[in-house]
Amino acid sequence: MGDEGNPLRWSDRPELGPDVLARIDTSVPHPARVYDYWLGGKDNFEADRKVAEAAIAATPGVVEGARDNRAFLGRAVRYIAEQGIDQFLDIGTGIPTAGNTHEVAQAVNPAARVVYVDNDPIVMVHARALLRGTPEGRTAYIEADLRDPESILTHPDTLEVLDFSRPIGVIIVGTLMHIRDEDDPWRAVKGFTDAVCPGSYLAITHLTADFEPERMNALANSYNTGPLWVTLRTREQVERFFEGFDLVEPGLVPTFAWRPDGPKPEALIPGSYGAVGRKR
Repeated sequence: MGDEGNPLRWSDRPELGPDVLARIDTSVPHPARVYDYWLGGKDNFEADRKVAEAAIAATPGVVEGARDNRAFLGRAVRYIAEQGIDQFLDIGTGIPTAGNTHEVAQAVNPAARVVYVDNDPIVMVHARALLRGTPEGRTAYIEADLRDPESILTHPDTLEVLDFSRPIGVIIVGTLMHIRDEDDPWRAVKGFTDAVCPGSYLAITHLTADFEPERMNALANSYNTGPLWVTLRTREQVERFFEGFDLVEPGLVPTFAWRPDGPKPEALIPGSYGAVGRKR
């Protein structure tokens, strides 16, 4: 994985361009690129792989957990689209891979619209190059930070693609655990949930030590080195993100248990919560 499997050096990647390359510090790991490594992608660097491998060594099953998180995204977006929602705000989208939000939503409704948000310039370059939607729908890509909701909600591309007078599906999958308590992720999420109208949906996954404290604390300890950080949160803390929302059955459950398409893979451990809520 990573640079070794890529016939071009990163400096030779024409789609990145000198302006993007100038903003990428390959010596500093980034959550989106660590996640990309776990999913079998090639858009990661040595610093990302070191963190990813340390987490794998500390917590067997972390790769399966990352794939489970991605599978939840697909099920949640499909469910929300099947409720008639045709516009989505995907925050912390990550590097594109199979089953992206617009692909799932537009399979239900070809006219679905999606705004993708991430704070990694590599993610945005690949999103613009690869996340092409249907002719009937729309997709837009914003480089911004979840901790600054106003910059996302007032961005011209957001306002061009999304109609906030109608329900929106807000997707924040695999992202909030990277926001420290002192940065108040609940305030950030409330910025988005206050902006959408009743009938909108919120989908979240979040790492927790509630089920497997020893394993999950080992994962956090291996990951929390240098600039990267994960915060494991309890059921009560994750439920706070859904203030003003009614949870869809089966509620806040281990990610793999939320409306599964099939039986739980044997390798999975319950290390994260997943839920979808509808705004009252």
